[in-house]
Amino acid sequence: MKVLLINCSPHEHGTTSAALEAVAEPLRAEGVETERFWPGAEPLQPCTGCGACGKLGRCVHDDAVNAAVEKMKHCDGMVVGTPVHYAGMSGIAANLLSRMFFSGGRHLRFKPAAGVAVCRRAGATNAFDGLNKFFTYAHMPVVPSQYWNIVFGRTAEEARRDAEGMQTMRTLACNMAWMLKCIEAGRERGIVPPVPEKIIRTNFIR
Repeated sequence: MKVLLINCSPHEHGTTSAALEAVAEPLRAEGVETERFWPGAEPLQPCTGCGACGKLGRCVHDDAVNAAVEKMKHCDGMVVGTPVHYAGMSGIAANLLSRMFFSGGRHLRFKPAAGVAVCRRAGATNAFDGLNKFFTYAHMPVVPSQYWNIVFGRTAEEARRDAEGMQTMRTLACNMAWMLKCIEAGRERGIVPPVPEKIIRTNFIR
């Protein structure tokens, strides 16, 4: 079993990294392999809705998005961490996830996922809510914790001193490991994910 930890901060070793490391340690203790993925600090092309991924099987812009999807093909779960920018997820997170889920959603289905939001003071619940919307759209079971997955801190060291936040990360990791083991046990007994219906798309124009 393997979980991909995606750091959507422009700072590779900042507060978001500290929060994700607090998730990684208990996962490894539970026998779950982890891999860290940092898209980088350079701007990511937003999704333009060109539809090319439907023909190519990947995003037409060959950057960190395709790399993340490729990694998720070999992972059983995912945790996405983001700093809070203007009471929402980072631009890196928004562009990465919108393209990742649009072009590679079939590789994410039924894999447990969780979002983590890190902030200095406020806006984390809105960013956390935004992350979860991606998961529920893609048939991904959302892994719970003892509180919303939020860590406070202006620096990595301050984040590590957020005792409740760090405990929330550890609880999240233990719940992720438990869910992955339950899915694996079910698979061994022949329990497979349901086949999604063909999507019906409607609007409210008459």
